[in-house]
Amino acid sequence: MKKSVILVGVGGQGAILTAKILVGGLIQKGYDVKMSEVHGMSQRGGSVSTQVHFGDKVYAPVIGRGEADIMVAFEKMEAVRYAEFLKPDGVAVINDYAMESSATAAGLCEYPEGCVEAMQAAFRCHVLDAASIAQSLGNPKCMNVVLFGAMTKVLGLDDIDWEQVIRETVPAKFVELNLKAYEAGRAAVA
Repeated sequence: MKKSVILVGVGGQGAILTAKILVGGLIQKGYDVKMSEVHGMSQRGGSVSTQVHFGDKVYAPVIGRGEADIMVAFEKMEAVRYAEFLKPDGVAVINDYAMESSATAAGLCEYPEGCVEAMQAAFRCHVLDAASIAQSLGNPKCMNVVLFGAMTKVLGLDDIDWEQVIRETVPAKFVELNLKAYEAGRAAVA
């Protein structure tokens, strides 16, 4: 078995931390794992993508067009931007959340309408409002772990001790919040 995951979003949304949690659990389970990160202008609110391949034996970290089994989009426009990387039968977990880019904030262009609908027309999608779920838990910054929980449920990665991995990966003062976020994400796609 080999699987390819692409996590996409805007700098500061936690895509890289999410990938580190994923990789940590996969390695613990004994999978061969390769990961690559593309930061771009992520520190300035630009696009960021992280690609993770795992399986019995994996040779390269980079996912080509039409090769990802699953995409986790932390922001809905980023889902459309990276849609070409999903397999035709791929699955997208999409945060129904919009972030202004520097171009839209400056009035140079408008935020595109219909991002989620475009993805649903082309792929099997699980759409959730991870921002609202995170806010209901008391901290909107755990939105990434809400999406992580949804992704593990969709991928069927139930035999990994994600609680332990989260405890080992996130700062101690945020562990309990992130454990709740993880469970809320799993429940959101149940």
